[in-house]
Amino acid sequence: MEYNKEIKNRLKRIEGQVKGIIAMMEQGKDCKSVVSQLAAARNAIDRAMAVIVSTNLEHCIRENIEKGEQTEQLVKEAVELLVKSR
Repeated sequence: MEYNKEIKNRLKRIEGQVKGIIAMMEQGKDCKSVVSQLAAARNAIDRAMAVIVSTNLEHCIRENIEKGEQTEQLVKEAVELLVKSR
């Protein structure tokens, strides 16, 4: 699968969030603020994973349809992947 620019940009923003959290720690920011930013980064990672899985699923389903193959297993695998990632 080829990862598109949107997905890469999401990850770059997450990288910026993590760097910001490290800076907050170095500045001695309070626990509540740091944990809040960590939660935001975790949510962004969850969204990025969902985008990657759904994009890959769409690509695989299109390929299988073109080949005349079944798609049920692909959907099952994608759901299992999302469940495992939680």
